[in-house]
Amino acid sequence: MARRGLFRRAIYKSPAQLRLMVAPGLATAAALDAMREAVRPGITTLELDALAEAAVRARGGAPNFALEPGYRHTICANVNEHVVHAIPTDRPLEPGDIVALDAGAVVDGWHGDAAFTAVLPDHSRPDLTAANEKLSAVTEQAMWRGIARLATAKHLNEVGDAVSKYVRSHSDYGVLEDYIGHGIGRSMHEDPPVFNVPVNRRGPEVKPGLVVAIEPIISAGGIDTIIQDDDWTVTIEDGSMSAQWEHSVAVHERGIWVLTAADGGASGLEPLGITPVPIP
Repeated sequence: MARRGLFRRAIYKSPAQLRLMVAPGLATAAALDAMREAVRPGITTLELDALAEAAVRARGGAPNFALEPGYRHTICANVNEHVVHAIPTDRPLEPGDIVALDAGAVVDGWHGDAAFTAVLPDHSRPDLTAANEKLSAVTEQAMWRGIARLATAKHLNEVGDAVSKYVRSHSDYGVLEDYIGHGIGRSMHEDPPVFNVPVNRRGPEVKPGLVVAIEPIISAGGIDTIIQDDDWTVTIEDGSMSAQWEHSVAVHERGIWVLTAADGGASGLEPLGITPVPIP
């Protein structure tokens, strides 16, 4: 879940605290896996929300999105032009939809946060399906480039350079600037902010104890957004489709580990020359 305002607290975790973040990461991964297996035309995002909640609770966790004042769901379900923070509904998904599913978990006071985008093919509109698949693929690979840069970066804002460079070199998509990644730990949203575009300042030092959610949100068109009347759902002003991918990632003394992936991010990072290392 992306945020604008972030809460200040110490940004570096101890080795023991990093180990405590493994469980909420795996609970979050289980929620995404449950939705990934179930998402299809005909299912509603409310049904996906229930599956995600069950997966989190089966891992001994609780939905952390529901801790946000006024929000009562396990996931945000962003369909088509809905770019972020969309509330699950009883609308059945349809062929041709692109849907970003964002979920999180809290276990023993520690948080996880992750998202993926699913494309529902429409065989009667192959051009639309291909466009949505490219949008999702570019967003996902931009996320992995950002995570890979974290493994070698001296300062955090190098991540935004890597994300933006990949998007610009593979598309003319818009990279949202108002909704960004964030630190994560005892709260779902903590400092430091994690930008997806180059910024003038370097950001904090990348060193053991840093845990961040890297979260590119990409539009097929413009980046201006509108908050809808429910005060949650954010849409792209020009009606463009969007995609979102996110993982929570820990930096420790031996390397990096993607907390919200069962394999620690190996499937996405090893092709880029980075081998994730479990938290000791």
